[in-house]
Amino acid sequence: MPRFLTIGRVLADSGPLLALFNAGDHWHGRVLAWLKDHPQAQLFTTWPVATEVCALLARHVGNPAALDFLRWAQRGAIHFDLPDAGSLAGVLAISERFRDLPFDLADASVAEAAARLRIRHVLTIDTDFDVYRDKVGRPLVNVLRTPG
Repeated sequence: MPRFLTIGRVLADSGPLLALFNAGDHWHGRVLAWLKDHPQAQLFTTWPVATEVCALLARHVGNPAALDFLRWAQRGAIHFDLPDAGSLAGVLAISERFRDLPFDLADASVAEAAARLRIRHVLTIDTDFDVYRDKVGRPLVNVLRTPG
């Protein structure tokens, strides 16, 4: 029985979404299994992540995979967060705070949305999220690495 029965909202980074729509990706099975084990999780992502996912799927898997991702989102499987007036300033502040990491707009947008929406759980394969902290210094929880 899954441990995270009340996991609630989860912010998805591009890596797991790319893996989900590419059966040849070595993360595909693990991401699919996590989603099946946590059907109650409400997935969110950001527009920069969605843009990155569509571009990379189209380039490496083919246009049909990118369109499948958008159809999946349209069916309500994942929600695209709409940034607010302070989101750009938040992304910039996060990027400056963690300037030792390679700049990645998609990652910064997920970290900003997590802070703004008060979501602590992230679906990611990216180790950069081990470094990101919320405003009070708490780490984000990577659900792919947490047992359950």
